[in-house]
Amino acid sequence: MRHGDKQNNLGRKKAHREALLSNLAIQLITHKRIVTTLAKAKALRTYVEPLVTKTKKTATKEEISHNHRVVFSYLNDKAAVKELFTVVAPKIAARPGGYTRIIKLGIRPGDNAEKAMIELVDFNEIYGNSIATAAEPAKKTRRSKATAAPKKAAEATEAPAATEATEATEEATDSTPEAAAE
Repeated sequence: MRHGDKQNNLGRKKAHREALLSNLAIQLITHKRIVTTLAKAKALRTYVEPLVTKTKKTATKEEISHNHRVVFSYLNDKAAVKELFTVVAPKIAARPGGYTRIIKLGIRPGDNAEKAMIELVDFNEIYGNSIATAAEPAKKTRRSKATAAPKKAAEATEAPAATEATEATEEATDSTPEAAAE
């Protein structure tokens, strides 16, 4: 029975599973996005996120050195550890957690396994622009309704003037082909 056992063993023994997750984590850190099965992506998320969190603890030089060693014990790849601490860590410094995103991609035709893409959230170009602006704290201002009303009225008066201008340009372009035809 597996009462209370929440770890997905992925059909592998402990050593094989740890090697698999280590290799997937190295590839995720190196390439910022990988495609794998949904079960492996979910297992990888629980493996990688604590490692990424360790990059944020940079109070003293000893603590940084210790965290490098701890992360290296999980990954066993100097290049991936260096990439994690030098490239990934500055981007995720303001994020309180949730460093990865899993997107389902459908099924694999050969064995009907559910595929998923797992990526580092701050390295996505599509979603990254809105996240970068959201990371900066928004200015909190208090505006009264009295100042908002004149602005809306000014916008309302500008809108009809803009439509009249576009109608005038359309008439001018309509008359030009007729003149050219005659």
